[in-house]
Amino acid sequence: MAGHGIKFLGVSVLSGVLLAGMALPAVGALGLTAKSTAESFDNIPDDFKTPPLTQATQIFDAKGGLIAKVYERDRTVLTADQMSPYMRQAQVDIEDARFYEHGAVDLKGVLRAAGKNAESGTASQGASTLTQQYVKNVNVEKAGDDQAAVLEAQRKTLGRKIQELKVAIKLEEDLTKDQILTNYLNITFYGHQAYGVEAAAQRYFSKSNKDLTIAEAATLAGLVQNPSQYDPVRYPENTVKRRNVVLDKMVENKHITADQAKDAKAAPLGLKYKDPQNGCITANAGMGFFCDYVRHVVKQDPVFGKNAADRKKFWDQGGLNIYTTLDPDKQAAAQNAVTTKVKVTDPVSAAATMMEPGSGKILAMAQTRPYGLDPNKNQTVVNLNVDAAMGGGNGFQPGSTFKPIIAAAALESGISPTQAYPSENRIEWPTMKTCDGTWKNTEKGDKRYVPNESKSEVGPYELKQAMALSVNTYFVQMEADMGLCPVKQMANKLGITTRASGDKLDVVPAITLGTQEMSPMTMANVYATFAARGKYCTPIAINKITTVDGKDVTVPASSCSQAMSESTADALNTVLLNVTEKGTGASLGLEDGRQIAGKTGTTDKKKAAWFNGYTPQLATAVWIGGPAGGVEMKNIKIGDTYYGGDGVFGATGPGPIWKMAMDQALKGSGKETFQTVNIPDPAPKPDPNATAPATPPATPPNGDAAAAGGNPGGNPGGNQGGANNAGGMIGGGFTLPPGIIGGGNGNGNGNGGRH
Repeated sequence: MAGHGIKFLGVSVLSGVLLAGMALPAVGALGLTAKSTAESFDNIPDDFKTPPLTQATQIFDAKGGLIAKVYERDRTVLTADQMSPYMRQAQVDIEDARFYEHGAVDLKGVLRAAGKNAESGTASQGASTLTQQYVKNVNVEKAGDDQAAVLEAQRKTLGRKIQELKVAIKLEEDLTKDQILTNYLNITFYGHQAYGVEAAAQRYFSKSNKDLTIAEAATLAGLVQNPSQYDPVRYPENTVKRRNVVLDKMVENKHITADQAKDAKAAPLGLKYKDPQNGCITANAGMGFFCDYVRHVVKQDPVFGKNAADRKKFWDQGGLNIYTTLDPDKQAAAQNAVTTKVKVTDPVSAAATMMEPGSGKILAMAQTRPYGLDPNKNQTVVNLNVDAAMGGGNGFQPGSTFKPIIAAAALESGISPTQAYPSENRIEWPTMKTCDGTWKNTEKGDKRYVPNESKSEVGPYELKQAMALSVNTYFVQMEADMGLCPVKQMANKLGITTRASGDKLDVVPAITLGTQEMSPMTMANVYATFAARGKYCTPIAINKITTVDGKDVTVPASSCSQAMSESTADALNTVLLNVTEKGTGASLGLEDGRQIAGKTGTTDKKKAAWFNGYTPQLATAVWIGGPAGGVEMKNIKIGDTYYGGDGVFGATGPGPIWKMAMDQALKGSGKETFQTVNIPDPAPKPDPNATAPATPPATPPNGDAAAAGGNPGGNPGGNQGGANNAGGMIGGGFTLPPGIIGGGNGNGNGNGGRH
């Protein structure tokens, strides 16, 4: 009885305070003087008048198809005239029937609650008006995902009630009753992650709130008091009983007739429930990774806020329609290719990025393994197409697909495309100039040398031949001729300033062999620059953003620049066109016979293979390998193809994926041709068997003799390096010079990144 007496006393005190609040906005209790109370009323935050409600954001592809719906709270804010009149009436009738008659406090309601609580000896009967409930909901909304703040906002204490009352009194002065009701209906929780009447109507009845029937409106209005107890999915009988109570209230308040209520009560519950669909995990057609990339863009680009906290708030608040660059047809083509040629259960995965030359637009982003959190289903949330900072991994060594960057730097530096280099089968890493000094080869033994892929590769070669055959020593000698500084400058102009991990890019001679990890998107954009005749554009994923009320939001624009002259790009495109006509990519012609250019690449021990190819209107980079980089693709079945002891090459693994994707993506589009230049083929080399050379070569083709300088030769591409070799073997059968990070695989079988 003592406990009941205390509860009754508390309710009585609260009732007295509320009654005082009815009389004037000054409360003597709890130290709230007339002056301080009046001042605090004037300082009520605007958030209570127009609360910054979190809403759902919708992400669309370039043709307007929905990719995914993402939200912290599933809500769509409506205006009063967008709401069902039945919904507005039902909610008032069941929650606060005298809402339009009283002020912030309902005197009759307080007296009634106090009397009933006194009779029962409990404090179970509430007296909060709809305005006071709204104020409490705003406090909960402002608390966000801070559970401590949420609990504080929901505490049923006298102090909390008084604070809510003060705000409610001021709101009744500043807003109309209709405005308060509209805000209330937009903020209130209706269960199953549905906030506000529009989300509730969509969740339970799969329709807009304005289209609700009387019975459906009464059903939703009844949920507010206790969404768990009246959950229509779990407890439909409770829901129907509660709905009928609401209908009786609507009749009592003359908002519907008795006949309307009778018909509504006779109607079945009629649920058309849809589970909450939230986040990139709900995206279809393999678009989850691109969806996640868009999220990273919004949370990282300064356009969306000056700091990380502001950008997170912008994303979490939602209420956006994000229209992206993703082409659904090209996405389907890429996704079909990476999942047809590589199975989700294979030990390796594939990834493909498509980009539009000259605009920076990302058109497709696909990978074999689906977006998700269940490793038992081979799911992952790591986007293998992008850098670590944008939700990806640490990237993969691009092998010989990096060589065109070296060629671009050389051509831009004035080196002729017909420039020949001796290109011996195996050479010492030469001394090279850097941007701030000189790089010197200080290694001993095999680590001093770089070999070609096969014993037959002995120069001299010119650029067209060297690129078609992917001759390592040619590009090393080209590097030495121009120095490493132009290589760094060209890489930077093409968007390569760091590795995919974010680590520093090491500008050392072995960079030409593709030893430093890149993401498929980075490489796709490099080749898109070639296709655009040297015009580099920063990648963009978003075309437009509007708020739910139709206002435009500033989005990041692509920044374009001329990374190389058009004449350099034309020469490079001519060279890479030769790769697909006469070189390692000759088997990858498209079905419609249109011109393609590109470059293959395979890294050491077949742990990664690439084909980066393009037409004038579409560039695609395809990678295949172990997601963590540790799978040797030899004696392995990938998809429906078995690869024996020679393993996967760029032309045999990623190449067919590229071809399938491009055939589908370009089907029906106009054929465009490259602007090429005349680069004459070199004169045929004399038959070495016809006339013996006057003097023996410095390094015999078989690489077995000692090289210049007295250091032993060796079997090129075979068993060089070793587990304890600090330089190690990377990129396929070549030894890294000192200073390379990430080497040490050793025992390379000598593929030189060629195929």
